[in-house]
Amino acid sequence: MDISLGLDELAEATTEHALLEVLHAIRTHLGMEVAFISELENERRIFRFVDEEAGAPHLEVGASDPVEESYCQRVVDGRLPEVIQDARQEPAALDLAATREIPIGAHLSVPIRLQDGSVYGTLCCFDRQSNATLNERDLAMMRVFADFVARQLERQRKRKQRQKGAEARIRDVLDQRRFHIVYQPMHDLVDQRIAGYEALSRFVAEPIRGPDKWFEEAATVGLRVELELAAIELALEALPEIPDSAYLSLNASPVTILSGRLAHLFAPYPLDRLMLEVTEHDVIDDYAGLFEALVAMRKQGLRLAIDDAGAGYASFRHILRLAPDVIKLDRSLTHGIDHRPDSRALAAALVGFTAETGSRLLAEGVETQAELQALREIGVRKAQGYLLGRPGPLPG
Repeated sequence: MDISLGLDELAEATTEHALLEVLHAIRTHLGMEVAFISELENERRIFRFVDEEAGAPHLEVGASDPVEESYCQRVVDGRLPEVIQDARQEPAALDLAATREIPIGAHLSVPIRLQDGSVYGTLCCFDRQSNATLNERDLAMMRVFADFVARQLERQRKRKQRQKGAEARIRDVLDQRRFHIVYQPMHDLVDQRIAGYEALSRFVAEPIRGPDKWFEEAATVGLRVELELAAIELALEALPEIPDSAYLSLNASPVTILSGRLAHLFAPYPLDRLMLEVTEHDVIDDYAGLFEALVAMRKQGLRLAIDDAGAGYASFRHILRLAPDVIKLDRSLTHGIDHRPDSRALAAALVGFTAETGSRLLAEGVETQAELQALREIGVRKAQGYLLGRPGPLPG
């Protein structure tokens, strides 16, 4: 499951839920049939949020009408009072079609003002019957709720602006290819050779930050698959430069694998020269679908690796459900393994696990000779890290 979109979606859902609760509270407290939040934009009054009593006049969310024909605009500019006990007794309301056609009896409306002083729209409620009990106390309550609504809408607007900016950044990176690929060698410690190269993305766009942050942001705007596929496509171009004795390792999240687009991308290349690393740390809901998406390619020689083993529960679950060919020991366990008995014990247990299952263990993040020696002693056959080779251009 790709939950990268979750935070923004949750915030958006929370905002909408809060605004609908406000409308329902106002409507039921005042005994009105309809309560709504409108936006005044481009000479139109647009219904953004609506709460209605069963059988009440229906307002369609997203529907709009000319702003000049609305109560909302006339309340904002002072041509109509904010509290109307009976619109049919209000001369300034009688020339509005809604007064006659709905018809409107009681009506309350207050402007929703944003922090910069601009008017977003109005918070309104109405009933077809008149209501002689409406007073300044009800109006004061409406203003309090309108301030709350304004704050919620302000946050929502800022989230949308952030989303728009993020999408523009990711599309620019994709359109202008503002990234390149570096390759880090993965060493076979027994045969003393390079077993493969991991392709890693490096971005040359603003803001300057790590590749993980770029892929995370791409996920928030629904472009993670596009960005991962673009990186994989660029990395594959270097396969002919890699010796036949080595493979190319590529990173992909479950959502990209489940998209079904990797098979087409891999089609021109020998799959027995490729390894796919599952990078997602989150819980995967559709293990069966993920496994099935890889079956045909694995039969043709594609290796499957699970990244960051030991970094959390999710990676172990991936190992058990996906039966990978390679398990990559997380750098948090590799670091200081020469003097950390707990890390050594877990790595040794994984060596035993791989021996039983026919997979291989590859240690990431090896930076010292002492770490490398400790890994050799417990039976780790493959490793990568700054000690063995930094990410960079392919040799030669």
